[in-house]
Amino acid sequence: MGKITVIGIGPGSYDDMTPRARRAIESAQVVAGYTTYIKLIQELLGDKEVIGTGMMQEIDRCRMAVAVAASGKDTVVVSSGDAGVYGMAGLVLELVLELPEDKRPEIGGVVAGVSAVNAAASILGAPLMHDFAVISLSDLMTPWELIKKRAEAAASSDFVIALYNPKSRKRVNHIEEIRELVLKHRSPDTPVGIVSSASREKEEKVISNLENFTKEDIHMFSLVIIGNSNTYVREGYMITPRGYQL
Repeated sequence: MGKITVIGIGPGSYDDMTPRARRAIESAQVVAGYTTYIKLIQELLGDKEVIGTGMMQEIDRCRMAVAVAASGKDTVVVSSGDAGVYGMAGLVLELVLELPEDKRPEIGGVVAGVSAVNAAASILGAPLMHDFAVISLSDLMTPWELIKKRAEAAASSDFVIALYNPKSRKRVNHIEEIRELVLKHRSPDTPVGIVSSASREKEEKVISNLENFTKEDIHMFSLVIIGNSNTYVREGYMITPRGYQL
């Protein structure tokens, strides 16, 4: 049997990839991942066997990776950011553990990575210095009504809210619904940061407010951070005070 390891490659640049993740990729015989993420680590692939598939083919891709590892080849499955945050860690573990013990590849573990929310927060300044909630607006696997319920709970509890998958060509109104929902609990002047393509060539940062942020360019490579009632902006930095007495 080979070994299968799930790796978070970070938000995009090699500078933000952990040494452990890099070593795991370089030592593997097979690398599996979404084709966009495979391109981000092209320089590390050499002559390795690559299992690359498109969006919405996660189960097939992970099944192939598990099968290759079970056949005797050390395999890594890569996710952008952290593999355990909206990544492939859970799916790979589920697929391996559903196999009979004598048919399973060795589990090499999950290698943590810098998540998109951490990368975006660092670009904005310090918006996550207090309690926060992370919510994906993709309703492909979670009912939209449940997503709104979670957002409502986070908004009413004064959490800073980080939104993954805020908008796509098919989901143009979800972000507007969330804005209206949060406005019931927070001032229109509440700071909102938008970071697109964090740590990649086309990185962009915008700081707006709750009333107007949806007028900005927001897409699938964006991450939106909505401040809490104490978050403020100073000289281009978005800051959520922790409560230290200055």
